[in-house]
Amino acid sequence: MNQLTFERENRERIQAVENSFGPSGRPLSKLGRVLVGEGRLYKQGRKKRQPKAFFLFNDVLVYGSVILNGHWYKKQKIIPLEDIQLEDMEDGVLMNQWLIRTPRKSFLVSAPSYEEKQAWMNHIQECRSSWLQGSSCQPGSNFAVSWIPDQAAYKCMRCLDKFTTTRRRHHCRKCGFLVCNSCSKQREVIDHIHPTKQQRVCILCHVRSQGQSRDNTRNSSSEDDLATSSDEEEMMHIPSSWHTNTYAYPKPMHHRFNMI
Repeated sequence: MNQLTFERENRERIQAVENSFGPSGRPLSKLGRVLVGEGRLYKQGRKKRQPKAFFLFNDVLVYGSVILNGHWYKKQKIIPLEDIQLEDMEDGVLMNQWLIRTPRKSFLVSAPSYEEKQAWMNHIQECRSSWLQGSSCQPGSNFAVSWIPDQAAYKCMRCLDKFTTTRRRHHCRKCGFLVCNSCSKQREVIDHIHPTKQQRVCILCHVRSQGQSRDNTRNSSSEDDLATSSDEEEMMHIPSSWHTNTYAYPKPMHHRFNMI
């Protein structure tokens, strides 16, 4: 297959994926973007595993809910590869699973077989490494915790009171634990989830945050006092050189895999 044929077929494949999300989906066609692979995986939700269509590109991972297999999807999610961190999980019976971490949300996914699980993990890692080497993007450093599924606990994981129809389950956005409303009344801004929106946190995480804030305030005050007393000395210590990261451009990726 020559380069022109590959580029034409790649555009057609990406356009087909874009069309399958309908008018509610965001555009996926982009200069230099390559569709590497696609397939069906199961994503662990709060109550149960749900089938999702996943599409791996050389720069993003896209997934959505299956409406009509192979033809129509909804609830499109687009995750930049620099914002993804993978973590292998112990496999149970028919549970070839791993964790996908992102700044805003982390979740478990599973593949129909161990071989497909390894193929997905390897391809995502390879695409991510190539993308980071060939772009100016920096890898993410803060990732959201994965939520404990609703069926994993029948008691609040803080006060140990049983969940009922009136004492409902909630998730702490910092630790992912299942907690009742009384134990999760506090709200905090968690920058990597949303820079301005207040998030639900449990009482223990809130207490820890308050302690860290007080420690940071004390440390900041001490550092300011020290800096003020030695301004002239600090001005003499100007770095003689700066170190910057350099990236090599990746080789063109002409392969694709299909797990459907």
